[in-house]
Amino acid sequence: MNRIILAMRVFFAVLFSRQQAERVAEALSAEPPAQPALPTEAARGPKTPAPKPAPRSDALNLLAALQREGRLVDFLMEPLDGYSDAQIGAAVRDVHRDCAQVIERFFAIRPAAAEAEGASVEVPAGFDPGRYRLLGQVSGPGPFRGRLVHPGWEASRCDLPTWTGAAAAARVIAPIEIEVG
Repeated sequence: MNRIILAMRVFFAVLFSRQQAERVAEALSAEPPAQPALPTEAARGPKTPAPKPAPRSDALNLLAALQREGRLVDFLMEPLDGYSDAQIGAAVRDVHRDCAQVIERFFAIRPAAAEAEGASVEVPAGFDPGRYRLLGQVSGPGPFRGRLVHPGWEASRCDLPTWTGAAAAARVIAPIEIEVG
């Protein structure tokens, strides 16, 4: 902003004063002061790019979060043959609650249909098969009328964590835990 004001002041000074015009002309014809030479690209050396985070699948990020916060992988990989139904049920409560919180935080899952199960619904002609799965006797182009068996689910957002670890750990779902002592 100061340069604009200066330029306008110089413009009007030169426009209305012959002495100022001569001084500006003299200043413009003088050789500019020598600038220090910038090092050339070769003198600076090769650029080293910033290290990129290791590539990691969003699926592994989600699975790692489900393991870290809900112990889902531990539960699924544990053989259940030696446990009673009561023991399994007690373990499932915690896993279910904690994993549901992860899913809610990342995806804010909501029913895809507003109607309750058992309600009569209409599926429009030319429907998206990714949104609707028709069961039973289906023929013709639609629209179709039927009973809602399952409302489906949809994510109202998708906020998966970003992997920032090293390449060597990109496939690790849960780190090795060692108690030292």
